[in-house]
Parts: sequence; C-alpha cells; structure tokens
Amino acid sequence: MEKDVREIFSRSGPFHLKSPDWDNPDHRRSIAASLIQGVKVLERDRQKKRDGPQAEAPPWWDFFNFQLIDRLVDIEDNSICGAIYELKSFTHNAPQYVVAFRGTLLKLDTIRCDLKLDAKCIKNRLHNTSRFELAMQAVHNIILKAGGSATDVWLTGYSLGSAIALLAGKEMARNGHRIETYLFSPPFLSEPMERINNDKLKKVIRYTSSFLRAGLAITIKGTCNPDEEFVRLSSWFPHLFVNADDYICCPYIDYFEHRMKMDGIGAGRFERLATQNSMTALLSTAFGKDDREHLHLIPSAIVTTNLENSPNFKRPHGIEQWWDPSFKGQSIRYQFT
Repeated sequence: MEKDVREIFSRSGPFHLKSPDWDNPDHRRSIAASLIQGVKVLERDRQKKRDGPQAEAPPWWDFFNFQLIDRLVDIEDNSICGAIYELKSFTHNAPQYVVAFRGTLLKLDTIRCDLKLDAKCIKNRLHNTSRFELAMQAVHNIILKAGGSATDVWLTGYSLGSAIALLAGKEMARNGHRIETYLFSPPFLSEPMERINNDKLKKVIRYTSSFLRAGLAITIKGTCNPDEEFVRLSSWFPHLFVNADDYICCPYIDYFEHRMKMDGIGAGRFERLATQNSMTALLSTAFGKDDREHLHLIPSAIVTTNLENSPNFKRPHGIEQWWDPSFKGQSIRYQFT
C-alpha cells in the first residue's frame, strides 16, 4: 500500500528549517505545527503497525532536536491523541518541553471517538471528557517537571486538539501559569455569520448582538463590570492561527476586530461585557441551569491570519499551511483592558 506523502517529513514537512531561529515567529509557528503533525503520524504508525525503521513519526520531532518522552493515550479508544516532547539540549528562547494534541483523525480506529469529542466541543462539554482530563494531568505533570515554571513549556494543538489545548491553557492561566500556547485552526462555536453575503446586514446583526448580550449580562448578573475570572485571563496571550476561508476558525478574526470597532464608536464598555458572554450561556444562567463559559471566549490573543485565498476546504483548515515556506500572514496582538 502506498504511503500518504503528508505523513513523510522529507516530502511534506518543514525540512527547509535546517537551522531554526527560535527568535523568529515564523520558525516557532512552523515547529509547533510540525510537532502536532508528529502526534498524528505517531497514531498512524500505531494503526499501520509501523515501528523501527518503518515508523514515519520520529523525523517530525527529531529534525528539531526534540525527543518523545511520553505518549498521551485516550482510554476511550486507546488512540494516541497527544505527545510530550523534550528538547535534547538547551537552546536560547526554545521551550524545554512541548505538549501537543492532534486534531480529528477520520480513520477506522479513531473516527467514532473523535467525532464524539467534536460533538462535545460543539455542546461546550469538552471539559467533561476523559481526553481533557488526560490533557490537564499531562500539563500539570510537565509544569512540575519544569520546576513549577511555565516559561519553559509550550502547549499546542490543531483543530479538536487546539480546543483541548485552549481549554487546558485557560485553566492553567487562571492558576497563574501562563503557558505559551499555539492554537492552529481553533474552532469558534458561534452563529455562522461569515456565510451571510450582505455586509450591511452582518454589521447590523453584530452590533445588535453586542448590545443585547451586554444588556442581558447586566440584567442577569446585576453588574456592569467584567467577570473577575475573565479579567484574570487578560494577561495570557495564546497564539491563534486562523484562515479567513476556514469557517471553523475564521470567526475569531471578527471576534477581536469587532471589539476594536466598538471602542471606536465609544461603546467599548458594552463590548467588554458582550465579548465574555454567549447568548446560550446567558439564557442558561437566566433559567437556572449550570453552564460554563463557552470555550472560544478569550480576552486577549495574538491572532495570525493566513492571507492566502483558497477555494479548497482542506487547504484553509489543513495544518500544512502553517509551515509552508511561502506562507504570507498578518499578526495582530489584541489585549482586553
């Protein structure tokens, strides 16, 4: 059976980075994405019973002087859903450890469990899964291994894996550990506004939604001040990598840009309330249901947008774009104040 070239580092990986510059954000992005691909190929090696010289996964981390120190195995289907890497030798500005999570893998051994987790993510119930518990335990352990400091640790994930990494990163940031986090194609669970072709209508809906959510928040919570937990996260800046043609993650672009527009018209205080609340969570609170804040709501971030235009769905959502040597993007730092 012919091998999938996307699994072969020498044919599809960022092998152009022979001497990584850890001060270069393009290199950091490419390496983080490569380590995630290493998790996926590690699971494919397991499924295809490839080991020893036949294994395709090791080059995805060996090339950057990392070693695999742990596999994170989901107890639901015994698949490898994550990995922990350690840098073999000290390098300035490089992480000592990286915890990485793969995305949904539509193969016979993994499709049922992964799609089940995708549904949990959509329902804002990812925190109630064994994979998230596994992720949190792994991150806690690696922080302890790093001497209790988050400065030498990276957290990264792609698609479903980025949702898990984001949730774990938020929990750690609340506890004072602001881990450097790289999220590729993170799902944004909201109304599909990007499918509306009328720009004026979209603008009206966005502004109306902001004022409505802010008003409901004040009415239900009895205060016009932002939630303390949300504010406490504002000094954590996860890196979000999104493609404007990817409907799964592109709403993040508008989520942060709209906040700036609201500031521009003098309605920033309303938007600071709206941006931390979803309509679903507000209504659940109003009816006495216990509902956690939605996964995608974050106060601050560094958002990198791929400026490439592509009509192909797999390309805008694919991880390969993030180590492409011809990558052209724009990064904007957003801070909640």
